[in-house]
This record gives sequence, C-alpha cells and structure tokens, in this order.
Amino acid sequence: MTEAIRLGDIAIQVTRKAVKNVHLSVHPPEGEVTLVVPTNTRLDVARAFAISKLNWINAQRKRFHEQARETPRQFVERESHYLWGRRYLLSIVERDAKPKVKLDHRRITLQVRPGSGTQKREQVVYEWLREQLHHEIPRIIKKWEPVLGVTVRAYFLQRMKTKWGGCNHRAGTIRLNTELAKKPKDLLEYVVVHEMVHLIEPNHSPAFVTLLDEHYPTWREARAELNELPLSAA
Repeated sequence: MTEAIRLGDIAIQVTRKAVKNVHLSVHPPEGEVTLVVPTNTRLDVARAFAISKLNWINAQRKRFHEQARETPRQFVERESHYLWGRRYLLSIVERDAKPKVKLDHRRITLQVRPGSGTQKREQVVYEWLREQLHHEIPRIIKKWEPVLGVTVRAYFLQRMKTKWGGCNHRAGTIRLNTELAKKPKDLLEYVVVHEMVHLIEPNHSPAFVTLLDEHYPTWREARAELNELPLSAA
C-alpha cells in the first residue's frame, strides 16, 4: 500500500511492506523521495521519521538539482552530441532522400531533406539513439538472465524525467531511459542490471542491496558516475 505525505514542497511516497527497518531514499535525477516502512507503521510515525531526516533529504535534493544539464540542442553544424559517453561533432547534410544518421570516428552525420527544421532533425537523431540502445540492451539482458536467474519478458524505451529505469515486477518487464544512449556502455549495463535485480526484489531493501553487492560489486561507483554526468536539458 502506497500513500503520500508532504513536507513543504517535498512529496514523499510512503510504502508499507513486510520489512523490519525503515528505508528512506532520494532518487536521481529529480530528487524523488520514497519511504518504505513496516506494514503496521502509522502514517504520523512515518511523517515524524521523515521530518527527522529533512536536512539530509534537502541536501540530497540540492545535489541532484545542481547537477550539470546539457544546453538545449539546436541540431546545427558542428554542434556537440554524445553517444556512449563520447563527444562527436554534428554534420548536417541536406538531401532529397530518406533521413538517416551515419557515425564515424569523429562525426555524427545527419542527413535530412532540405528545409527540415529543428524538430525533425531532433526526431531523426532520437530514433537513431533508440536503435543504438536496441542493439545493446538485448545482449546485456541475455548475459545477465542466467546470472540472476530471472527472465525479462520485455523491455521498453522511453524518455523519463525522474528515473534512469523502471521495473514492473509482476509483468517481468523493465523500462529504460533513452538518455542512456548518451552515457558510457558500462553505465547502461548497471541500470539494466539494477532493474533486473528488481525483478527479484521490487524495493530498495537490504536484500536488494545484498543482491547488487553480490552480482555487481561496483554498482555504487557506477551510480555515482551516472549521477555526476550532465542530464538532458528537457
């Protein structure tokens, strides 16, 4: 059962679970706050605990909100764009043919029809980034399914403002932020593994942390690196 409490401008999602200890988390990149409490915990007790941790919550949210953000992209000649953590310069080619993207060791070449505006250029690059993710994600899932003993029935890509990934435990599916195509591949792998572990343990409980420690011992370093990289301007 999930309820919400509010401390000033901070909304906290409170979930009652069969756990022994309280688990308070502030999630990047937007500073979403969740609180997992034992099943019989009264809401006023959960509120009192959150109030006692308010300074810590505010410090975490401030850190996330001050994280560097990309400047809005205009999709013009020699603009910087990223794939797998590497910077490329954009090259624009106008041609009366089907739009496409080509990658070489220094450039991302975007071919569009004459007169195509920023929105169309962005759409073509976005779909290309999705293709890069579709090329990598199945390989990662196939690698980790036998290790974790889980089956991913399906995965979905979408733009997310507050999370790098998500999991539907009952359906056996995971969701991944399309911004991950811009980050190093090892960070994509970390997020995929993180969500796959949620298929075993839905919450950020001690059991979840134990599983990550066992199977992906460098997860804390990966999480820190991911959260230090620039966020989307959107």
